[in-house]
Amino acid sequence: MGTVITWWGHATCTVEDSGVRVLTDPLFVRRLAHLRRRLGPVPPPEAAVADAVLVSHLHSDHLHTRSLARLSPGTRLIVPRGAPRSVPLLRRLDSRRNPTGLRITEVDAGDEVVIGALRVRAVPARHDGRRLPVGPQRSPALGYVITGESRTYFAGDTGLFDGMAEAVGQVDVALLPVGGWGPHLGPEHLDAERAARALVQLEPGAAVPVHFGTYWPIGLDGVRPHEFYSPGGDFVREAARLAPKVAVHLLRHGESVRPEAAR
Repeated sequence: MGTVITWWGHATCTVEDSGVRVLTDPLFVRRLAHLRRRLGPVPPPEAAVADAVLVSHLHSDHLHTRSLARLSPGTRLIVPRGAPRSVPLLRRLDSRRNPTGLRITEVDAGDEVVIGALRVRAVPARHDGRRLPVGPQRSPALGYVITGESRTYFAGDTGLFDGMAEAVGQVDVALLPVGGWGPHLGPEHLDAERAARALVQLEPGAAVPVHFGTYWPIGLDGVRPHEFYSPGGDFVREAARLAPKVAVHLLRHGESVRPEAAR
């Protein structure tokens, strides 16, 4: 049957493998603080259908409680350890407090969770995992490796870091962030060139660029718009230069790909 990847925009993807649907970092709104969705419609209701949901870190564009509230009662929610303590609204969604809530599991890097026929392993990320840019860091930023018929790496938000390939392990498909809110991304993010360098280390068979072009800061529509449109295409070109053996799939919002069939 193979693995099917659907990109809904930003870091939100559905990974279908072995009859199990896993959703990543769901963000189902038109506007978030100073950010406005500029490309693609808000994902349809079927995007919220999942057996399990993975949250990579606590930033509100990755752990968005209103989007999580759209999930069906009893959905398994995997979050970085300490997330409920740092995000009070998340505690309200916990099925132990709310009978229509979600089954929340907290994990650290190295932990594994079994979801039907899949194994999900949390792996480290180089990124500030705090909810706010101040205060103690109680929760790690994570990536996840989903193993079933294929091994799919969802990186969340991360920069390159020493030992990345060893921490992630062998994977078939890499879902990598390639952009952000503007032209200046710090070392705790991947831009198109750094994401291509990650491919050199990880050596997946296929890659899908995410986390670009969907949300723009309000007021920047006419200022350097190529900074928001270009990261996906830039990644395709950089990957062809640095990791030519990796099949890169540049998806539109709501588009799906079966990477194994396209190699």
